[in-house]
Amino acid sequence: MLNLSAKNIRLNGSATNKEEAIKLVAAGLVANGNVENGYEAGMLAREQQTSTFLGNGIAIPHTRGLVKETGVQIIQFPQGIEWGEGNTTYVAIGIAAKSDEHLTLLRQLTTVLSDEEAAEKLAKTQDVQEFADILSGKKTLPA
Repeated sequence: MLNLSAKNIRLNGSATNKEEAIKLVAAGLVANGNVENGYEAGMLAREQQTSTFLGNGIAIPHTRGLVKETGVQIIQFPQGIEWGEGNTTYVAIGIAAKSDEHLTLLRQLTTVLSDEEAAEKLAKTQDVQEFADILSGKKTLPA
């Protein structure tokens, strides 16, 4: 199960485009000690190769290298960010993972994020604990 704390989550983020959003996510990963400076450049280059938009308003910018400790940095953008190809991102989940640890994180995230109602709640909630509980699978929404 993905363990999240307030240091991993920022609600009401603001960015004018996906590059700015990715820079904010990368800065959070650096500040939390997950990655070294320079990770941002790799994230931006990765995004140019293939979009990290998952669906349901969620993007997972990430790359390899410069990772010190596996972790995530999540920023909610209630106004939405144009992520390309007509996709709008409301939640950007920056992933830093050593070797293939990101695959486990992705599996955990996609299970929760395949639920449209959960994704919508993540885009709008103003409660960090509720956000963390939904994303980590601790809180299930009523059917």
